[in-house]
Amino acid sequence: MKIAFATQDLKRVDAHFGWAKNIAIYEIGPDGHQFLEAVPFDGDLQEDGNEDKLAPKLDAIKDCAILYVAAIGGSGAARVVAQNIHPMKVSQPEAIEDLLIKLEDVLKGTPAPWLRKALAKGKERSLDFED
Repeated sequence: MKIAFATQDLKRVDAHFGWAKNIAIYEIGPDGHQFLEAVPFDGDLQEDGNEDKLAPKLDAIKDCAILYVAAIGGSGAARVVAQNIHPMKVSQPEAIEDLLIKLEDVLKGTPAPWLRKALAKGKERSLDFED
């Protein structure tokens, strides 16, 4: 499963989704994680009300199941959720590596229903009622 992080420094979740200079994308599973890419953004990122700045970010995270942010506006959150991506807000800047390790531990156990659904993102559903 792919996870995205809104970050200014590529080390911590420390950015508002719309204002983030970077989106760091990782692949994660119960047995570990791997950095895939950092997608940089420039321009006037802090301009409130400019919904156009969200389009490239939404495109960058389209294959992700979860998006970690320091903050996200209402319209941004709605657009993220509409792409079946679960936004997760951190209350203070937190190291991406720490969040990945915590999530791996959860994946090793019994994930919550919303997380099981996120894990299935992009996979074909099999509904075999015979068994």
